[in-house]
Amino acid sequence: MLTSFTTGSVSRRSALRLAGFGALGTAGVASLPACGAGADDSAPAPVDVLIAQRDRADRDSNLANAAVATMPERGQALTSIAAERTAHRDALDTEIARAAGTYDDGSTPAANRGATTGSNATPVTPPNLDELRTRLTESARSASNLARTESGYRAGLLGSISACCTTQVGVLLR
Repeated sequence: MLTSFTTGSVSRRSALRLAGFGALGTAGVASLPACGAGADDSAPAPVDVLIAQRDRADRDSNLANAAVATMPERGQALTSIAAERTAHRDALDTEIARAAGTYDDGSTPAANRGATTGSNATPVTPPNLDELRTRLTESARSASNLARTESGYRAGLLGSISACCTTQVGVLLR
């Protein structure tokens, strides 16, 4: 005669709960290796490519500010371009600082210090409108090309910079 191994009965609800918890547990255990440190996690993110973009944004801002003197009728658009490119420089500086990190003594790497701005900046010859358009188009292309090689926040930041520069050329400098 066959006998049951259990002394009580298992309700349908209990069986479904058990199956659900088993599935969740299996998924949780399977995802644990993804949380571990990979080979690339210990390597600092390279910032060299961002430094070039930061310097480009700084030069574009200085050129737009200098152009106000020779094109006062476009002063509002040029001031807006200079402010936006300064914001790009600041955002790139922030990402460079985050990626470069700090040394054990709390100091930061030289790449983290930012481009020369303000009263220490090299005097800029005011560009004409075509030169400024060309410069911003090159900046947009450079940021767009770099965005394709990056991922995550950096790709988004560089894509945003590219879109902004393209809009500046197409709308503000039209």
